[in-house]
Amino acid sequence: MDRPAATRSSRDRLEACLARIEDPAGEGKRAFTKLYTEQARAAADAADRRAQFGQALGPLDGRIVSIKDLFDMPGEATTAGSKLRRDAAPAVTEAPAIARLRAAGAVIVGKTNMTEFAFSGVGINPHYGTPGNPADRSCIPGGSSSGGAVSVADGMAEITIGSDTGGSTRIPAALCGIVGLKPSQSRVPTAGAFPLSYALDSIGPMAGSVADCALADAVMAGETVAPLMPAPLAGLRLGIPQGLLMENMETPVAAAFDAAIKSLGRHGVAVTDHALPQLADMLAVNAKAGFAATEAFYIHRDAMEQRPGEFDTFVRNRIERGRNVTAADYISMQRRRAELIAAMDQHLADLDALILPTSPIVARKIADLAGDEAAFTAANALLLRNTSVANFFDLCAISLPLPVTGLPVGLMLVARNGQDLRLLRLAAAMEAAISG
Repeated sequence: MDRPAATRSSRDRLEACLARIEDPAGEGKRAFTKLYTEQARAAADAADRRAQFGQALGPLDGRIVSIKDLFDMPGEATTAGSKLRRDAAPAVTEAPAIARLRAAGAVIVGKTNMTEFAFSGVGINPHYGTPGNPADRSCIPGGSSSGGAVSVADGMAEITIGSDTGGSTRIPAALCGIVGLKPSQSRVPTAGAFPLSYALDSIGPMAGSVADCALADAVMAGETVAPLMPAPLAGLRLGIPQGLLMENMETPVAAAFDAAIKSLGRHGVAVTDHALPQLADMLAVNAKAGFAATEAFYIHRDAMEQRPGEFDTFVRNRIERGRNVTAADYISMQRRRAELIAAMDQHLADLDALILPTSPIVARKIADLAGDEAAFTAANALLLRNTSVANFFDLCAISLPLPVTGLPVGLMLVARNGQDLRLLRLAAAMEAAISG
């Protein structure tokens, strides 16, 4: 058995991660699109020297971190999971979120695979391959931060950094059995991350624990890292959203969710049904195309005309939905969304958080979705259904793994904008209660 991370050097842990990445029987070649092997070794050695003299930069110093293939790194093209950007101009500066991690001593091991342009919750990529789910290699990992989730779940990294526009950290975290955080959008700078939607994009971590997510989140947010103190469970008020978000749950998801609710009840948590009338308004705003398709079409409109055959067909068809959204439509969407964000914030004021399954379904077979656009679209809609609410209403949310036999299931907590640290404290307490 491996020694605990606290008793092993950064270099030793890095070498273990690299061995996992390079294992021909593993998922390294599909989970990663680029490795920084020698740079990572130098960074790990530097972290070990600092630790030897008691000069560590903080609790993240020497931790092994992978980053999604949409973050700018100086001197290289930011491909964002697409072959269209292999010839893009090299980035000049490093994405601020990643620069903050590096300044805190994080060892950046490589860039991870993703859905092309981050535009699906499934995780399939026809250009760079699809990393297999750690619980069943024939199943999807979830997306869009697919390779990152697999890198952590498979021991190829300790923490990974992804983006979340409609669930892209929380969905793969749920399907791969790890923790995924979507912070309030303004918390972490999105500069230097190739955009899907300016309105919805957030930057968040995935890891094996809430504590590790909290460390990475604090560093990327530019905050002082402090110990994460779990919140008392007794007396917490959680709401189960009624209606659409609790429909069509597969049996393993429903069973795991019910068991979690009962466990929390035994710890004194008050869980009640909670109506969300704002969901109907959200669906009305998104009826024509939604923010992601509209803004993605703006971003990719030239390539859509000049190089349409180089897109992932499923992604191209999703982007195409934004073609006919007018400026008047878009402004109307923005103004109505602002009203709904304020209304939702007030609506959640009497709760500590909403609680619901991260995804109503477990991971589907890759073969069943890769060549069938109708099946892909149906699965994608279900995967994104619950998570996308937090992005539209600019909330913070986290997915926790539930104890299951078989394919992983995630439990999601959703809290008001700006309540990120409170959410992490709640999640840390629930993580212990549920796993126990």
